[in-house]
Amino acid sequence: MLNKVLIANRGEIARRIIRTARRMGLSTVAVYSDADRHALHVKDADEAVHIGPSPATESYLLIDRIIAAAKATGADAIHPGYGFLSENADLPDACAKAGIAFIGPRGDAMRALGGKAAAKDIAIKAGVPVVPGYQGKAQDAATLTKEAGKIGFPVMIKAVAGGGGRGMRLVTSAAELPELLDSARREAQSAFGNPEVLIEKVVVKPRHIEVQVFGDTKGNVVHLFERDCTLQRRNQKVIEEAPAPGMSTSLREKICAAAVKLAKSVNYEGAGTVEFLVEGGTLGDAAKWYFIEMNTRLQVEHPVTEEITGLDLVEWQLRVAAGEALPLTQGQIKMAGHAIEARLCAEDPAKGFLPSIGKIVDFRAAPSARLRVETGVMSGDSVSPYYDSMIAKLIVAGADRADAIAALTDALAETRVQGVKTNLSFLHALLTRDDVRMGQMDTGLIGQHIDAVTPSTPDARRVAVGTRVLLEEKRLRAATTSINDPWSASDAFQMSGPREITVKVLADGTPRTARARWNGATLSVAVDDTFGHWPDEQVSTFDPHMWSDTENAIADAENGIAHVYERMHHTTVTWPVYDPSALDDEAGSGAIRAPINGRVAKVFVAKGDTVEKGQRIAVVEAMKMEHVLVAGISGTVDKLPATEGAQVAQGAVLATIAAA
Repeated sequence: MLNKVLIANRGEIARRIIRTARRMGLSTVAVYSDADRHALHVKDADEAVHIGPSPATESYLLIDRIIAAAKATGADAIHPGYGFLSENADLPDACAKAGIAFIGPRGDAMRALGGKAAAKDIAIKAGVPVVPGYQGKAQDAATLTKEAGKIGFPVMIKAVAGGGGRGMRLVTSAAELPELLDSARREAQSAFGNPEVLIEKVVVKPRHIEVQVFGDTKGNVVHLFERDCTLQRRNQKVIEEAPAPGMSTSLREKICAAAVKLAKSVNYEGAGTVEFLVEGGTLGDAAKWYFIEMNTRLQVEHPVTEEITGLDLVEWQLRVAAGEALPLTQGQIKMAGHAIEARLCAEDPAKGFLPSIGKIVDFRAAPSARLRVETGVMSGDSVSPYYDSMIAKLIVAGADRADAIAALTDALAETRVQGVKTNLSFLHALLTRDDVRMGQMDTGLIGQHIDAVTPSTPDARRVAVGTRVLLEEKRLRAATTSINDPWSASDAFQMSGPREITVKVLADGTPRTARARWNGATLSVAVDDTFGHWPDEQVSTFDPHMWSDTENAIADAENGIAHVYERMHHTTVTWPVYDPSALDDEAGSGAIRAPINGRVAKVFVAKGDTVEKGQRIAVVEAMKMEHVLVAGISGTVDKLPATEGAQVAQGAVLATIAAA
C-alpha cells in the first residue's frame, strides 16, 4: 500500500481525497497558492507546500513544482483530483520518471482517450457509435469552415482536451464560425494549454449520459452504472443524478458494455468516465446513442455513484494505484435507490450567472442528516477570481428519485450563504419544475426556460432590512465615537410626530431610495414601492452584526456594508461612495468596464479606432469563464487603459468611446 499522498489540487476535491486517505491510514500533503494560504484543504492535510502565486498557470498547473513538492515531503504518490493537471498526460509521465505513483491512468492511455479527437477514432475502431463530425489534424480556419459546411449547421465546436464545457461553442451559421472558433480556441488554450478543436453534428434533444468505469493493472475493467448529467447551462453541468431516470434495462446494458469495451481497448487503469449523448430526450430500448468523449479522471459528480453503490471511489483509486486488483467483480457491484447532486456556485442568476466574488460572510448548509456536503470553504473565506466558482456540492440519496429530489429541494431552501450571490434559488426552481420531476428533459431545457428558473424576485424588503441595519450600525458607531449626527440619533427629537428621513443606498450596486421613520425608540424602513408600508418587525434595539426576523430575513452589517439573506436570495446594501471614474462616462454608455475581477484575455481595438455599437472591444477572463465586452455606442476609441494579460478589478474602465 501507499504511504504518503500529495494532492495536486485544491478545494473540496482535495478535502475529499484527504478524508479517504486518512481513513486508510495514509499521510497527506496539500499544495497551495497565495490565494489558498489559509484554505481548508491546507488545514486538513498533514503537511502543506506553497507552490506559487494565485493564478493557476503560475501554481497548480506547473508540473515541476508539483513533483518538487512531492520529493521534498517524501510523498510516494500524487492524486490529481479533477481539473488542473488531472488530464495532462505529462504529469503521469513525470511521476513515472521520478519514481512516484500516479493515482490515475498511464500517460499513454490518457493521451489515447483524454483527447476527444483521438478517443473518437478509438471508439470507431472498437465499434462504438460516435457523433458525426470532424476530428482531423488540420486546424486552420479554412479547413474547419469547410468541414462544418459538410456536416451541416448547427454544429458544435469542442476543445479536444479537457472537459467541463470549456472551449465549447454552438455555431448556427457559417457567418458565426470565425468569431466563435477564435473564442473556443482561446478558452481551450487558457483552460487546458491546448487550442485544438473538433467539430460535431448537433444531436437533437439529447440526454447526457455518462458511465463510471474502473480498471486495474491486472487487466480487469468494470462499470459502476450510469449517471445522468442532462441538466446543463452553457455546457456546464448543474444537476447530476444516478441512475438515469427512465433508462431501460436494455439501453443501460448496451451503453455500459460499450464503455467497458472502450476502456479495455487501451488497457485502462483507475477511474474514468465515458460520456454519451442519447438522441430524442428519452432512454428507451430503440433510442439512438453516441459516444462523445472520455474523462480520464475522477468526476465532480462521483458522489452520486458512491451513494447508489455504497462504494468509496477514491479508495478504489488508491488501491489500484498501489497495484491491487479491483475490490469487486462486475457481478458483485450492485446499485440501490437514487442519488442527486446540485452544484452550489457563487454566481448571480439575475445577471447572466456572472460569478460573484468576495467574502463569504456566513455559510451554513441545511442541518439535515440526509445531506452530504462536499465543500472547500467556510464562513469568513473568500471567493477569488482565480478558480472555479463552485462553493459546495450538495448531495442527497433516497429510496427513489422522488424522495431524493424532495429531500434536496428542502435542503436547498434551508441552506444559507451571505456575502456573495449564489444559484440557490435557481437550483430550487429547476428541481421543482414538473418536467424535471417527471424526467422529461434534454440538455436544452435550462436554456429554453431560463426566465422561468431565474425568477426576478422583488427585493424591496431586503433593501429595507439592509438599510435598517446600516442605520443602526451608524447609530452605534456614532454613540461609541461621540460623533454628533442627528440622523443617527435614536431619541426621535423633532417638533411634532415621528421623525422621518429619506436616504440613498446602493443595493447590489444599484441606487435605491429608502425612507426611515423613528417613532419614539422604534425604527422602521420602507423602500420604493413599499412607501407608506412599514414592516411589522419594529424592534427598538438589536445587534446589526447578525440580525434576523420572523420572516426569514437575516442581515449582517459591518463598516457600512449590509449583507441580507432571505429565502435563497442575497442582497448587499451599502452607503453610496463617490466614484471619480464615473466622470469618464458622462454620456452613460461610452465607458467599457470590467464586469468582474479578472484578467484581460483579449483586446480587439486600438486607440483611435472607429467602432460600431455592439462591436467587440475586449474579453475579461475570470473563474474559467470568458466575458466578452462590447461597445455600448458607436464612435471612436478615446482611451484604452486595457492591456492583454493585465489583472483588472470589477468596475475598472478598460476603454472609453467618444460618441460619433
